[in-house]
Amino acid sequence: MAPVLSFGLNVDPNVGGLAIAERIARIADDTGLEYVGVQDHPYNSGFLDTFTVLTWLAGRTSRVHLFPNVANLPLRPPAMLAKQAASIDVLSGGRFELGLGAGAFVDAIAGMGGPRRSPRSAREALSEAIDVIRASWAGEPFGYQGRHYTVEGLQPGPRPPHQIGIWLGVLGPRAVRLVGAKADGWSVSAPYVPPERLAELNPIIDEAAHDAGRDPGRIVRLYNVMGLVGPEDRDAFHGPVERWVETLTTLHTEHRMNAFVFWPSGDRERQSRIFAEEVVPAVRAALA
Repeated sequence: MAPVLSFGLNVDPNVGGLAIAERIARIADDTGLEYVGVQDHPYNSGFLDTFTVLTWLAGRTSRVHLFPNVANLPLRPPAMLAKQAASIDVLSGGRFELGLGAGAFVDAIAGMGGPRRSPRSAREALSEAIDVIRASWAGEPFGYQGRHYTVEGLQPGPRPPHQIGIWLGVLGPRAVRLVGAKADGWSVSAPYVPPERLAELNPIIDEAAHDAGRDPGRIVRLYNVMGLVGPEDRDAFHGPVERWVETLTTLHTEHRMNAFVFWPSGDRERQSRIFAEEVVPAVRAALA
C-alpha cells in the first residue's frame, strides 16, 4: 500500500524550550497531523537528549506519531537504538518511527567519543545497523558479525507493538540507494536537497528498490520544509497560504514527496498553528 499523504511539525529539543515544544506537539496532535519530529544532535550542549524528549512528548500526546529527525547512528549503537525505539513504541501505544542518519558532523561526533568514519564507512555502518535493528525487533535471539557492528547472542526485547518504519536521512546518490534497498522511508531537508535534486535522487531510490525486489511506491518520502507562512511572496518556502499550497502540491505531484514536516524559521508556535490549521487542510483539499 502506498503511503498516505502526511504532514508534521518540527520540535527542537532546546533545554529552555520545553514549554513551546509541548505546545507545538499538541498542535500537531489536536489538528490531525501525522508526525512530530525532533532533531538529534547529542553534542549540542543546548539540547536535551532527543529520545528522552520523544518519550516525554509521547506522554503528552495521544495520536500523533513521533520520530527522531534523524537519530545519530555513530553515537547510538544499533542494538540499543532498537531497544529505545521499541520501548517508546510500547509506551506510546505504537506511535514511534525511527529516523536514522549516518552522522554528518564528524568532528563533533569524534569529540563526544564516537567513531570518525569516512563517507563509505558511514554508509556501510548504516546498512549494518538496519540489519541489527530489524533482527532485534523480530524478538528472537540472534548474533551478527559485520565490519562495524558485532552482536553476540543478543536476547532482544521488547517487540514493538507496530511495524516501526526506518527512515534514512541520507543525501548522496550512493547513500540513497540504501533507502530503496533496505529502508521504509527517506527523510531529507529542502536546504540540503532542494527540489531540483529530488528529480535526480528519487529515480535512484526506485532503481535500488526494484533491484532488491521491493515496491518503491511503498517508501515514505519525507521532506522537511523550512520557511515562513506570511503575506510577502518571496519564494517557494516564504509566502502566503496559497503559495505554500502550490509548493507542496507540486512537490507531491511532480516529485512524489508524500510527507511534509514544517520547520518555521521564526515565530515557531504561531507559524506551526498556521501551517496545521490553514496550509495542511488547503493542500489536502487541493489534492483530494
